[in-house]
Amino acid sequence: MSASEKDWNPDTYARFRGLRLRPALDLLAQVGDLPEGEVVDLGCGEGGVAKALAARFSERRLLGVDSSQTMLAQARSLGIYARLDAVDIAVWRPETPPALIFSNAALQWVADHPKLLPRLAGYLAPGGVLAVQMPRQFKAASHRFLRDIAGSMFPDRFDFSRETSPCAKAGEYHALLSPLGAVEAWETEYIQRLEPVAAMHPVRAFTQATAMRPIAEKLSAAEFAIFCAAYEASLSAAYPLLPDGAALFPFKRVFFTLKV
Repeated sequence: MSASEKDWNPDTYARFRGLRLRPALDLLAQVGDLPEGEVVDLGCGEGGVAKALAARFSERRLLGVDSSQTMLAQARSLGIYARLDAVDIAVWRPETPPALIFSNAALQWVADHPKLLPRLAGYLAPGGVLAVQMPRQFKAASHRFLRDIAGSMFPDRFDFSRETSPCAKAGEYHALLSPLGAVEAWETEYIQRLEPVAAMHPVRAFTQATAMRPIAEKLSAAEFAIFCAAYEASLSAAYPLLPDGAALFPFKRVFFTLKV
């Protein structure tokens, strides 16, 4: 795959914008009063949450952080962010203490949450809030099939035998963050209806923009086609199509807020 193909594709990701936005709005609804300071959209992507954050905190500067130049270009076109920074979340630090660090479906890509989350909390202004939502689909068929099929078809490139879920349970985040302030943590399973997609199973269309990316990056076009054929066959058994070609896709997400 080319370098451009390895970057995030805003159009592919935005295909399910409504389904991806709903958890962000559910998280935002749990953010209460804030101290003085800026709002940081950490892992802002193409700016899918920008309008909601700007509407809620209209008097504050909104800063976006993401490592994908392609996604940041899309976010910049919205004209909503006061500033956009191309930085890896793993090494990011704010110039001044923000009032809110809001991260929607991004921190699952960053390792070592027991170190990462206290560090992020430490950047906040007194009374500030860390609000996080992440998918928790590691054991779901949609994601398990990706690992199983890639590992069996291309064992020279994929070994997931020691891989564990990037996200802990809500209770584990509550225990980790409680010493730092007031915590709320919960999990929600959304039953998502995925509309028909031409030439592929709707669940593949959903995962292709996110969870499938690390696998696709290591395959040639011919190999990727073979992989997708096997993946589609498995998806059809686990997520049978409805009469109109749509599919119901249960999707679990973990949420937490920390007020320091």
